[in-house]
Amino acid sequence: MYFRPLIISMRPRQWIKNLILFAGIIFARELDNPVFLLRTVEAFVLFCLVSGGIYIFNDLFDYEKDKQHPRKRLRPIAAGEVPLQIAFLFATMLVTSAALLSILLEFTFGVCILIYIIMMLAYSRGLKKLVILDILIISIGFVLRAYSGTVVNPGIQVSPWLLACTFFLAMFLALCKRRHELIFLDKAANTHREVLEEYSPEFLDQMIAIVTSSTVVSYALYTLSEETMRKFGTKTLILTFPFVIYGILRYLYLAYRKGEGGEPENLLLTDKPTIINILLWAVVVILAVYSPFKLDLILHIGGY
Repeated sequence: MYFRPLIISMRPRQWIKNLILFAGIIFARELDNPVFLLRTVEAFVLFCLVSGGIYIFNDLFDYEKDKQHPRKRLRPIAAGEVPLQIAFLFATMLVTSAALLSILLEFTFGVCILIYIIMMLAYSRGLKKLVILDILIISIGFVLRAYSGTVVNPGIQVSPWLLACTFFLAMFLALCKRRHELIFLDKAANTHREVLEEYSPEFLDQMIAIVTSSTVVSYALYTLSEETMRKFGTKTLILTFPFVIYGILRYLYLAYRKGEGGEPENLLLTDKPTIINILLWAVVVILAVYSPFKLDLILHIGGY
């Protein structure tokens, strides 16, 4: 009876964020390793279950405020489609069972899951009210995802560049989301999310400018670093850089000119130019990492 609204409350669309777990084996050249791939898929599923349970807890904590929000009042828990007690029990069993399975899969991965659970529950209960720290916690959550995708497969080294790029990109998306909330809710913004009272469009614009630059520069340094070229034996990863630039600028266009950016996962699933750009980026990454000789000719023609 309550199965469908509970699944909706887990926000399956948000699970696209957990795909960052696959970055570790992709850039470690282990995507074609069936053992590592299976373990990463299992880690992805467990992270989806945990994050889904956290979303339910968050809806329970924000029950009263969500009922006043123009969009969030339609969520199953805020709309009264699921009794609060049932939602709490379901989320508790979901998070607990996923955490135990994570430890059984790989102890270090399980520790990452536990840290993520504690951090996000603390965020939902109060840390989200602290200006700037709320953005940092969201970004660290993405870093934990990326890190988890490496430690779940013993033997894969964690790239600091992967963590840095993930952190800055997550901050970029989170800041754009805060800006959208502030403008969309206008004077009622602080009644929905208290921390929005501490932000202003000008302040967020400054931070977005800083983080945008940091994201682009960190990715550029990664593709051009001697460590990267030595690891992959090629310079071709630089060919992925234009797609990153386009993706960032496209997102800024949607956020500033189209008034979107409040739900990054929806843009990633519905904006056709963004979808095409991500697919092209992924193809070039796979070629650069696994078959660089196929791209070397392009660089030679360009005189690089």
